[in-house]
Amino acid sequence: MNLDLTRSLYADADPVHARKVFFRVFVVTLLLKMWLAAAFPMTGDEAFFYQWGVFPDWGYSDHPPMVGWLLYVLNGISPSPLSIRFFTVLLWSLIALGMVDLLKRMAPSQEGAAWWMGTLFLLLPFTLLLNLVTTDTPLIFFTFLSGYSFVRGTLSGKRLWFAAAGVFLGGALLSKYFAGLLAIAYFVYLCRSRNGWINLIIIALCSAPLFAITVVFNAHHCWTNVMFNLINRNEDAQWSLATVGQYLAMMVYLITPWALIRIVRSGRALWQHGALVVLFVVPFALFLILSMEKSIGLHWVLGFMPFVFLFLGMVAGARDLRRYAIWTALYTVPPLLFLLALILLPTSLWQGHTLHDDIVFHRETDSIVATLRKDLPQDGIVMGRAFTPSSILSYHAGEYWPTFGQGKFHARQDDLLIDFRDYAGKTIRIFDRRAIDAADLTPYFSTVTVHRFEIDGVPFWYADGTNFNYEVYRERILKTVAELYYRIPSALPVHGCGFLERYDLPRP
Repeated sequence: MNLDLTRSLYADADPVHARKVFFRVFVVTLLLKMWLAAAFPMTGDEAFFYQWGVFPDWGYSDHPPMVGWLLYVLNGISPSPLSIRFFTVLLWSLIALGMVDLLKRMAPSQEGAAWWMGTLFLLLPFTLLLNLVTTDTPLIFFTFLSGYSFVRGTLSGKRLWFAAAGVFLGGALLSKYFAGLLAIAYFVYLCRSRNGWINLIIIALCSAPLFAITVVFNAHHCWTNVMFNLINRNEDAQWSLATVGQYLAMMVYLITPWALIRIVRSGRALWQHGALVVLFVVPFALFLILSMEKSIGLHWVLGFMPFVFLFLGMVAGARDLRRYAIWTALYTVPPLLFLLALILLPTSLWQGHTLHDDIVFHRETDSIVATLRKDLPQDGIVMGRAFTPSSILSYHAGEYWPTFGQGKFHARQDDLLIDFRDYAGKTIRIFDRRAIDAADLTPYFSTVTVHRFEIDGVPFWYADGTNFNYEVYRERILKTVAELYYRIPSALPVHGCGFLERYDLPRP
């Protein structure tokens, strides 16, 4: 019995065997992710960000520009879902390789554990199943590269690594403002010594020029990112224990119960590996505080997850990590089966379920686009009444279809791209997934005709409005939009605001 146990322990720790398993899992999961990316319908957020790639700029309505630049490149290859999502497909696989490399450098005697940690990471539900392209895609990539460089800098003491951490931090800040949490983590760790302050200054100097791009863009575009991220989206925030509970439950699910228990039991190891631990403890602690007033999205925390599992690789042996990898593979099966059902089952089998309408809309969008184009007047333009349907329809139509109406605080890319003065006197066909009341649209047109059609038993509506009255739309809709979403704090210098200038609206 003892001999069998010794052989088992040796096999688990054997780096050659562990490496073979890792690369087999690497290939299988990569192929599966490619198929999922090609087969899964385009989502609303993806279709919205896709237009950023069609219209590349130095910034966009909600976020900094990095995902738009990425999608500009991918769309140049092909507008297919697989092409648009291809970097996301590669993302976690590349990060897993980087994690294995870093763990081998941090613990050279535990190479087998490093490969098992990488295998476990590839099998997690979010690394295997989340292949959607969003602003989080480049954020996660640059966050990992920055954190990798930071840890390499603390291991070697070479300032070049801290310079690299700063450059990649700048890339993360050009992706999403949550990268600022990584900067706070660097500060917490480095502010304790004079040498740390020097490295912190190096990081700041190397990231500042990249971050300056988005600052300049905002100053010339109504501070649109600041308004969205810091003001408009937070006006309904209120203290709630429910959101704290949701956040904690989500974190247990993402990290997995067995990995979380092992990390919590690690004790003093948390202090011994402070340069690594600070990269996830500080952001997660700040998210916990934020969750007291706001629901924390699953995608918000993903950029810091690699550092959690790197730490797990430091405190767990190869045998435990192998066992965790097996458990994680089983853990991923239920959500994988659910995703396969969404893709493969006929839409008719979902009738009677709440998801049916959404599934039909996303899988039958080409038919909806064809219906909306049928008998459209020569001067007509199709619009949606919310950003999600407008974005998805635009992607399948191969042209930009704006949103008609006030909309909400997010997804206000129309404010940067669209000039409603151009539609004066024209016919506008307005699509909605809910019944349209002609009286709601009558003030803006000479005549309004509402139509209903069905696909696979799901009803959809569109209204044809003739002779669009821009002046009424400006008074009722555009002025309201300015008052709700363009109340720019007086402390911010405004060097340009195309939306207000275009429609001759005063600054609220």
